[in-house]
Formats: sequence, C-alpha cells, structure tokens
Amino acid sequence: MGAGGGRRVAVGARGGGRPGSVWKQDLAPFRGGISREIILDVVSRKLGTHYQIIKKKLYREHDCMFPARCSGVEHFLLGIINRLPDMEMVINVRDYPQVPKWMKPIIPVFSFSKTPEYNDIMYPAWTFWEGGPAVWPIYPTGLGRWDLMREDLRRSAEKWPWMKKISKGYFRGSRTSPERDPLILLSRENPELVDAKYTKNQAWKSEKDTLGKPPAKEIPLVDHCKYKYLFNFRGVAASFRFKHLFLCGSLVFHVGEEWFEFFYPQLKPWVHYIPVKSDLSDVRELLQFVKENDAIAQEISERGRQFISEHLQMEDVSCYWEHLLSEYSQALTYKVKRKNNYNEITSERLKTEL
Repeated sequence: MGAGGGRRVAVGARGGGRPGSVWKQDLAPFRGGISREIILDVVSRKLGTHYQIIKKKLYREHDCMFPARCSGVEHFLLGIINRLPDMEMVINVRDYPQVPKWMKPIIPVFSFSKTPEYNDIMYPAWTFWEGGPAVWPIYPTGLGRWDLMREDLRRSAEKWPWMKKISKGYFRGSRTSPERDPLILLSRENPELVDAKYTKNQAWKSEKDTLGKPPAKEIPLVDHCKYKYLFNFRGVAASFRFKHLFLCGSLVFHVGEEWFEFFYPQLKPWVHYIPVKSDLSDVRELLQFVKENDAIAQEISERGRQFISEHLQMEDVSCYWEHLLSEYSQALTYKVKRKNNYNEITSERLKTEL
C-alpha cells in the first residue's frame, strides 16, 4: 500500500522459503489474542521500547537505548500512521532477538532479525532510514538512507558492468564473528582467488583482533562493485550489508542460513545468490565453479540485483510495516489507553532529538 493509495504486494507477502507471508507466520502465535496484561508484562521486562498509536498520533516512553535506531523506526511509523488503527507494541532496537522458542507464554516483541530458534516478530530494520553501524571514516554517522544508497550503488554498477569486474571474491569487514576467519585465511593463502581482509571496529585493541595482521582500510560499499563475487556474513545478528551487495550487479556469496530479516525468505539459493556453508568448507569449490561457469554466475547475479531493485524499494518497506502493524493490531483484545507520561513523536521532533 503506497502513499499514493495504490496497492503494492509487499516483499514478504508471498511465502519465499516459508509458507504464507512472513508477517502472518510471525503473528500466528498470537491468533488467540493479546491482552493488556501481556503487553504490561512485556513492557515491564524492558525487552524493547514501548510505543502507542492513538488517534493517528505516535507516543513513546522516554527511554530509548539507541536514539538513532528509534528515529529510524519512527520515520516509517509516522509515514503510515494516518492509515493505522490504535495499538501499542514493544519494538526491540537491540541487535539480538528477545523471545526464544522455549519462553512460555509467547510474548509479542518486534525485532529486526532472528533465527528459527526465536519467536520475535520481524520488522524492517531502522537502517532503511538511519541508525546503521558507524564505520569510520566512510560512514561516520552510520549506514542509512537506503533510498540514497540504492542510487549510489546503481551508478557504481553501471560503472562496473559484469565484463569489467575483477574475477575474484571480495570482503572487507570487522571480525564480529569468527565465522569469517576461514575466508581471511584463504585470501592470505590464495590472493588470486579472493581478496578478504579485516578492518577495525570499536572493540579493536591489537592485531590479535584482525587475525595477526594490521587492519585493512575501510572500503565504501560502492567500491565493492568492481569485484564479481561479494561475500556476506552474519555479524552479531543478520548483516546490514546483504541487501546492498546485490545492487552492485555482482554475485553474492551468502554464508550460513541461520539468521534472516523480513525479506530473506523470498531470496532463493542458486536463483538469487550462492549459498555457502557456515564453516566455508565448500568455498574454494564454489569460487572455482563460478569462475568456470561465468554465464551462470552472471544470470544469478542479475536475478539477485533485479529482485532487490524491484521489490525492496522504500515504498515496499513502508508497505510491509503497514501490513504488519495492521494485522498485529487485530490481535489486541482491549482498547489502548494513552500513558500520560509518554511523549508524542512528530517528524519535527525526530529532526531535533538526535
């Protein structure tokens, strides 16, 4: 449902790797209803930030652990608020999901990413607008504004068409997960096959944190586009770089399948990207395969680029938010009452709060 009133089929609306829509599956445990007592319990546990939507206005508790992340969420809520019924919800802006499958009763907490071991309700991450990870000096205020990044990556992809790209794997990133180590070591052993190096992050203290070598220089995402094969790894949770890599028109190697965001289930292995085992035991074989089958590699890269380009636009993100919250609101079994000590969030406030 775009702002112009026309209907869009939001990414995640058709099943992808999971039956039915993503939000329908995430909301399925709450078909029996969500009571006021359940919401009060979730709020008291401090598992996220408490929001209320009442009479087309947005209210929030004062505290937010990451203001830029809350601001990124609020941008989308305010964009669709005139089409939403009254409701209240707890939105987790931490990196990690909050509702493991063993937790009983199941409680409604919105998180941007999860594994199959969690019952969190997935929402489009704040980074589509702002609040993404800060990478000095290339993204000092954090990776954000998906609409602007899309355009920058489109231009870079035009500058680096498939036949001009360098035929090797490429990765630059910090050591947020040891899962990345085998690729770094392979690069040191065989630099013609893959160019992969660790950069610094906030936790960097010594070369031990970059696997015994000096940290590499940070490279903007637009400069990844000159390589044919781009690697995506999980970080603490799902990686924010994933969606960006496709728009280079390069072939995405996606390592592991445990973590996902709301749009992942519609992306198919060997259709839109190359799946890689978490331990990278198959990575040499896969790189050799795509080098020897360049036409197949190019076809997969183009399908991936086309999918993200056509089905993950900003209006698709807003559309997903609207479907998700409209369905969620129907599960609430009570009339929401405004908490008097909550502040109204407006677009003007978003500009001045940070």
